[in-house]
Amino acid sequence: MTRRLASAAAAAALLALLLAGCSAGAGSDSSAPMSGTAEHAPAEPGDGGGSAEGFVATGEAAADEAAGASDADRSVIRTGSISITVDDPIASADDVADLATGAGGRIDQRTEQPGTDGMTASADLVLRIPVDGLDAVVDDLRELGEVNRIALEASDVTQQREDLDARIEALGASVDRLTALLGQATTTADLIEIESELTTRQAELDSLTQQRDLLVDQVEFSTLSVSLVTEEQAPDARPDTFLDGLAAGWESLMAFGAGLLVVLGVLLPWIGLLALVAAIVVGVVLLVARGRRRPPQA
Repeated sequence: MTRRLASAAAAAALLALLLAGCSAGAGSDSSAPMSGTAEHAPAEPGDGGGSAEGFVATGEAAADEAAGASDADRSVIRTGSISITVDDPIASADDVADLATGAGGRIDQRTEQPGTDGMTASADLVLRIPVDGLDAVVDDLRELGEVNRIALEASDVTQQREDLDARIEALGASVDRLTALLGQATTTADLIEIESELTTRQAELDSLTQQRDLLVDQVEFSTLSVSLVTEEQAPDARPDTFLDGLAAGWESLMAFGAGLLVVLGVLLPWIGLLALVAAIVVGVVLLVARGRRRPPQA
């Protein structure tokens, strides 16, 4: 009897809770439309805060900002080479060096060949330019003379740099743990083993750090090879039109004819000598043959 009363009391309490929840839900539903109408009224046509265009513009701005941040986080190595025809390569090499140092860069290599009787003057430089100032330096180099050839390349090494950073971080944590264990070693065997492992990890960490620093230097400073030549060394420009091609063909024909005449002039004495030797040989052969044909005397 007691159990039945307890069950009936529990059921009544559960029913009362359910009825209270239903009434509270109905009350909140009835008040929701009014509050929503008051707070979320449609915006005026001139108000961009609640219009679709406003949301689209905000989304595009966020996307552009994310793309800009992504490009800024990437590691790109930029390299290039340029060949310029100048009047005086040695003097122009000083101008190139001034452009590099003025842009905050440096000169890694410089080779100069003064002009001689058998060789024209030339100069070659390898510049390291901050990546942000590479385009400006290239534009300034164009003003030194006539550009014969220019090539610029970009290589993305973001994945390589992230891999090096992760390995350096892991090795650094390992070195720290081994250093802590080294101070807690109690036996000589443990001390020797920990020191050996610590030396190996530290050497690998130093090697990876050096690779990462070299990679960072290549990313931050672009490598630009500059070749300064005179007009005699400059490559011939390719013809662009039919008339240019016709003129180039005529010049090559005249050059071939002039070369052929030179060769004939060199060979002519030898041809005369060979003709004289051939005539002597032929005369001897004819005399011998005529002597054999004579009948013997009685």
